[in-house]
Amino acid sequence: MRFGQVIRRALGAVFIVWALGFFWFAVFLPGPAGDAKTDAIVVPTGGEGRIARGLDMLRRRQAQQLLVSGVDGDVKPREFAAEYDVDPALMACCITLGFAALDTRGNAAETAAWVGERNVSSLRLVTTDWHMRRAALELSSEIPGDVKIVEDAVRSKPSLRILLLEYHKLIAAFLARLLPW
Repeated sequence: MRFGQVIRRALGAVFIVWALGFFWFAVFLPGPAGDAKTDAIVVPTGGEGRIARGLDMLRRRQAQQLLVSGVDGDVKPREFAAEYDVDPALMACCITLGFAALDTRGNAAETAAWVGERNVSSLRLVTTDWHMRRAALELSSEIPGDVKIVEDAVRSKPSLRILLLEYHKLIAAFLARLLPW
């Protein structure tokens, strides 16, 4: 077999693996977790329905505290409370707005620091279905292994563009974990 044929076959095999992986990623999106109770909830900002779902779980006492990670620095707690109709007592006792994160990796680092300051043994991760796998991968690499992560995906109708972009980000995040940086 000639070198060119080997290269074509290898590229063909890589393409088939990529295509099957994308099919799995796009068709079998994660779903909601139901009413599983956890010590805390974390919601990375950025997708429709995420914050509402996290607040709903908190109000239903599925957890005792909530971190909203990646909040814009210009947002004031009272503005957040007004936007999401949060009672001031609930805001004061149980909700932390995190302003440090700029991306998914930053959400994971911000969450790990927040978890480290509290007695958290289980955490509900609330994010959009197409974002869940990468957010969970990043989070699991940052927080201690004994903290249980419950994946609670908010259903959406992502475009093909969003799915392709997120699939490639997931591959990059996975490969980054394999490389010794």
